[in-house]
Amino acid sequence: MTTDITPGTIKIFLFKSLIGVNKSHRATIRGLGLKKINSCSILVKTPEVLGMIDKVRYLIKFS
Repeated sequence: MTTDITPGTIKIFLFKSLIGVNKSHRATIRGLGLKKINSCSILVKTPEVLGMIDKVRYLIKFS
């Protein structure tokens, strides 16, 4: 996977801890490919990924 952001991709950072977070939200974060605070993932912008981002918006930053 390259680190270049193309028009059809989105870059996601986990910036809050998962301690005390709902289990389904933890699973969503894991599904986005994020493990630790400040980890980064570059994903293709699909409706599924955008829905996952909307669910855990309070834990992540994206661009």
